[in-house]
Amino acid sequence: MKRSVNEITGSKRMRRNRRFDWSRRLVRENTVTCDDLIWPIFLVEGTNRTVPIASMPSVERMSVDKAVEAAKAAHDLGITSIATFPDIPISKRDDTGSAILDPNGLINQATIAIKKAVPDIGIITDVALDPFTSHGHDGILRNGHIINDETVEHVARAAVIQAEAGADIIAPSEMMDGRIGAIRDALDDAGFNDIAIMSYATKFASAFYGPYREAVSTGGLLQGDKKTYYLDPANSDEALRDCELDVFEGADMLMVKPGMPYLDIIHRVKERFEMPTFAYQVSGEYSMIMAGAEKGFLDKDRAMMEAMTAFKRAGCDGVLTYFAMDIARLLDKGWKP
Repeated sequence: MKRSVNEITGSKRMRRNRRFDWSRRLVRENTVTCDDLIWPIFLVEGTNRTVPIASMPSVERMSVDKAVEAAKAAHDLGITSIATFPDIPISKRDDTGSAILDPNGLINQATIAIKKAVPDIGIITDVALDPFTSHGHDGILRNGHIINDETVEHVARAAVIQAEAGADIIAPSEMMDGRIGAIRDALDDAGFNDIAIMSYATKFASAFYGPYREAVSTGGLLQGDKKTYYLDPANSDEALRDCELDVFEGADMLMVKPGMPYLDIIHRVKERFEMPTFAYQVSGEYSMIMAGAEKGFLDKDRAMMEAMTAFKRAGCDGVLTYFAMDIARLLDKGWKP
């Protein structure tokens, strides 16, 4: 005999809470706000310059004065912080990435200028060497090998210089063994005990970094690949071991990069370590959504907000995203899912 729906469900109807907009909002488990946003920006030398990035529609490299204007606009919209990445001339790059140690380098110029103009916005800086090396690797390359310990010494020195310029958080992304402990020691020895470290604790050897490498002009330089120091995309247990080491060495926050293809890693990291956990929605993720929107295959606003909600649901406390300004403007207009 055919049963009624009430007999099947026991009078439990999941759709009751979904009936109205207000009731859906009332029971919503995760909400995106501007407090979740970190905006990565690209820097270029010069004055009054913006340089488009072909593979990242609507994203531009900015000279420091333009970056200051952008930081003011971001702060006015409620964005918490900015992460800066430089594109320096090829003539200034060498085998060891020595330009990262220049106190007047592009990253440090931007930090000083932005902090002066917008003191309340957070500045997050990276100490990886790839924007500074002539070979495109994140560390010092000799005879086809990345030299771990010498690279660590290099990035620890760079961290202190960036802290001196006013960086609030050092976010090392080069994935060398022992770099978190070395940076923590260097910062503490220099009197920067309050500067936090956001570790790129699980940075995978991903296919989704291509547009970023155009943005910082490393794509054509790269000799070989980065698989000897980035994580294998197939490994999640290894990712947790990397996180565990970084926590032991003194990391204050953990990051998973890329984001959407690694939601399972985000979830495991947050559950295991119960620490501030972030995702980097990388350039390839951004460009896929933009390309889909430009083709008319998907709705850009809905897609970027759904992705952000997925990050929050997986356990993220915040997300580095090139959509930060778009999301902030949407929220400012009263966006509703």
